[in-house]
Amino acid sequence: MQDELNQAFRLDGRVAVVTGAASGIGREAARVFALAGARVVLGDVNEAGLAESVAAVQAVGGEASARRTDVTQRAEVDALAEAAVRAMGRLDVWVNSAGAVTYGAVLETAEPELDRLTNVNLKGTYWGCAAAARAMQAQGAGSIINVSSTGADSAGAGLSVYAMTKAAVNTLTRTCAKEFGSFGVRVNAVAPGWIDTPMANTRFRDSDGEIDPELRERGLRDRAQASPLGLTGVPRDVALAMLYLASDAGRFVTGQVLRPNGGASMP
Repeated sequence: MQDELNQAFRLDGRVAVVTGAASGIGREAARVFALAGARVVLGDVNEAGLAESVAAVQAVGGEASARRTDVTQRAEVDALAEAAVRAMGRLDVWVNSAGAVTYGAVLETAEPELDRLTNVNLKGTYWGCAAAARAMQAQGAGSIINVSSTGADSAGAGLSVYAMTKAAVNTLTRTCAKEFGSFGVRVNAVAPGWIDTPMANTRFRDSDGEIDPELRERGLRDRAQASPLGLTGVPRDVALAMLYLASDAGRFVTGQVLRPNGGASMP
């Protein structure tokens, strides 16, 4: 029985693409997938971070390759999918983890910031879903996982653009699940709460752009208090939820938003 349960979460022989893989949730997703037996292909604009992520995967005995990818450019996303299929022979899992955040009131937000987040968080996810589904359609199976946010469920002052794009990701996820289900492709989203990542920590920077330890400690304490569990999340919490959705354990799950958020949001 133990072998049967273990096998349900294995990804042996499968190929997974992860965008936004240079750090944070994307890097940990790649590492966890590799631990489960997948070969991984990583995409990000941060080439130095990509190299570190490849090393992290190889450190646990996994196989990884990387390609610089700007998810706001459809041609680059398509090229990432094509490169994965060409090198690995198939594409089984695709994670749209690339994301950006900005903080500012609606009355103060400039158009370039709105465009930047829309391009990365929404357009990048849209192109990722399309590229992945195109490759998966031929083999009649696959799992696409989008990264949403608790911000899509609950309003937060100063996060209007971020929350708006993530709410759109939830709707896109359900739409793709309807469209792609006929050829065996499942589409789901994870909507994390606050996770201790480099992107999340930008809010703790001081006037010089450095992380303020005192501000960070206070922020972590506040976020833990927002959870009924009294916890803050780490990338592994989200990566393990992704593994469930990527593996056969989640074979009957599609069009859903899974919320590893410590109970901070319960819609």
